[in-house]
Amino acid sequence: MPVILRYKGYALFFFSSEGEPREPMHVHVRGQGGEAKIWLEPEVKVARSRDIPAQTLRELVRLVRQQRGLFVYSWKDYFNE
Repeated sequence: MPVILRYKGYALFFFSSEGEPREPMHVHVRGQGGEAKIWLEPEVKVARSRDIPAQTLRELVRLVRQQRGLFVYSWKDYFNE
């Protein structure tokens, strides 16, 4: 589970095994008792969320948009794409 970024008690990461065939690029978020999955392509948007307050989720989505290049680079580097 490579953690790419930590932010206000949340870890943003992807799993080392993302299924076969692998799902489109996304990042998982976990912390503060909640979790979410955020797609990176074709646009940054929430796939699902559980127990993350709406305001915090919006902040996390903004962060992922701002750092999208880092997440895409990390994904491609890790999975040799």
